[in-house]
Amino acid sequence: MKFAIIATGGKQYKVTEGKAYTFEKLDKKVGAAVTFDEVLLYSDGKTTEVGTPTIKKVKVSGKVISQEKAKKVTVIKYKHKVRYRRKKGHRQQVTKVNIEKIGLVK
Repeated sequence: MKFAIIATGGKQYKVTEGKAYTFEKLDKKVGAAVTFDEVLLYSDGKTTEVGTPTIKKVKVSGKVISQEKAKKVTVIKYKHKVRYRRKKGHRQQVTKVNIEKIGLVK
């Protein structure tokens, strides 16, 4: 099974071909092609290559499916005895990407 570990948005993701993943917001329009250059690990099922820190000859390409918001995170601040209560919600913007190809660049 071919897979790669990529870094984007300050996080690392294990991706495989043909699956959709949710990443931190990317400045791309729906239907646009996206290429991830920061490949940290690549495996084609037989051999595994680890980058130091990245692998220059491997690229991961995909297509943007949608721009959406993640599930709401509720933040509550509370201090007892002083009647202090604050409730705030936040929805992070995310980009859904379908990974089309993981491969070597010539």
